[in-house]
Amino acid sequence: MSRDYDPEPGQWYEDLDTEEIFKVLSVDPDEELVRIQWLDSEVEDIDLDAWNEMDLELADEPEGWVDEDAGDEEGEEEEEDLEDEDDWDEDEDEDDWDDDEAEDYDDEDDEYRDRE
Repeated sequence: MSRDYDPEPGQWYEDLDTEEIFKVLSVDPDEELVRIQWLDSEVEDIDLDAWNEMDLELADEPEGWVDEDAGDEEGEEEEEDLEDEDDWDEDEDEDDWDDDEAEDYDDEDDEYRDRE
């Protein structure tokens, strides 16, 4: 029994012939290609004719699935945050005015001292 499902990016499907599940990454209607990703992270392009021949069922995202691409982006953001913090620390050192100002401090201009 054939089930016809249009490929939708982000949707998981089970190929009932192979009993394997995969995720649709993108659909290119101009090239008539569907880009899919299998559970082993292998990416494959399937033409729409082959897609229509597949015996498919909708599937849920597998438990514990880790999207490697999303993980990379998250890691890059964390790296950028760390770089920003490092830059901030360097700026803080440059702006450490206590040492420089202490040398130029004039006790005679201290208004609190004038009150004594």
